Amino acid sequence: MRKVLSFSLLLMLGLVASQLLPGVLGEGYAAFKTGSDTLLYICLAFIMINVGREFEIDKSRWKSYTADYFIAMATAALPWLLIALYYVFVLLPSDLWSSPEAWKENLLLSRFAAPTSAGILFTMLAALSLKSSWIYRKIQVLAIFDDLDTILLMIPLQIMMIGMRWQLFAVLLVVIVLLTFGWRRLGHYDVRQDWKAVLGYAVVVFAATQMVYLVTKHLYGPEHSIHIEVLLPAFVTGMVMRHRHIDTPAEQRASTGVSFLFMFLVGLSMPLVTGAPHPVESLAGGHSVTGSQPVMPWGIMLLHVVAVSALSNLGKLVPMFFYRDRRKSERLALSIGMFTRGEVGAGVIFIALGYNLGGPALIISALTLVLNLILTGGFVVWVKRLALRSAAPEEGPAAGSETAA
Repeated sequence: MRKVLSFSLLLMLGLVASQLLPGVLGEGYAAFKTGSDTLLYICLAFIMINVGREFEIDKSRWKSYTADYFIAMATAALPWLLIALYYVFVLLPSDLWSSPEAWKENLLLSRFAAPTSAGILFTMLAALSLKSSWIYRKIQVLAIFDDLDTILLMIPLQIMMIGMRWQLFAVLLVVIVLLTFGWRRLGHYDVRQDWKAVLGYAVVVFAATQMVYLVTKHLYGPEHSIHIEVLLPAFVTGMVMRHRHIDTPAEQRASTGVSFLFMFLVGLSMPLVTGAPHPVESLAGGHSVTGSQPVMPWGIMLLHVVAVSALSNLGKLVPMFFYRDRRKSERLALSIGMFTRGEVGAGVIFIALGYNLGGPALIISALTLVLNLILTGGFVVWVKRLALRSAAPEEGPAAGSETAA
């Protein structure tokens, strides 16, 4: 619980610092921002490599996972679409409701609500002695597929932001090659997986993606460069490793430290709440629809945070309508377990910043993440109570009816 609250605190501290540092550092802020963004990308790659390492499935039984994947996809899609609709029809004036630019920007930004924080969730459920339960095993499958779906859908969303250029086909080719390689070599390479090695892999992944960007920027100019986010390359890097479970105190401290730094840096990347231009180079160029919206009073903004948080969690109730062979309390526990958000959602917000998205919608997204992190402990305790309510039938004959994970 302390870890989750620390995530919230560090995200808020970063947000406060993002409002103060541009004025304090003045002309030196641009160099500082370049350094902090580099650290942020490396931390994000580190986190996504570890998410990829958790992606373990039996390839010979891949058909048995299709139902779980589509349930996870729906569980990620519903909150995303609900919040996209909210951002367009509630936050934007009516004359922008039919704007293609407004829709594509808000579809990208609202994707922060889709992923479940697998790392936070698994750690807290295991600490509550739920590791052997059906709920834990099923959440483990759904949360990993949930993150995978988020990563994959970010690709067409980013393509929408780029537009129909030749770079589109280059990005698609890279995606196809990475996914093919990841599937064929899933869990194949027995390499070092301690935190120092994973951090080294993260640096290499970031350096490779940055090299592609810098070379194409030099050859074709910034408007025609190829920018590949670290999400998918880092995830595939973790996928192809033969998973080793390393759970020493030193590993836990290092992993937690990277996550803490990442959450602080995400907050530090937020634009100025005053609506003034933020000294960040935009991938898309120019001003965005979301970034040009006027600042709203904090009281109104906090009401939007509560509404968006409610919608994002309401959308996660999709598993309630599936797994009919399980009790309602188990299905509800499974759905509530998917409420938790964390590093991947924060990564989506950071990527949205790269396309010059901003305005109230971005601040609301960040604060919604903070609120959800604060509530995470309550969500997990709720899951435990529902799991205990279902424990007695689980010990009987019903235990043999478990749906294949």
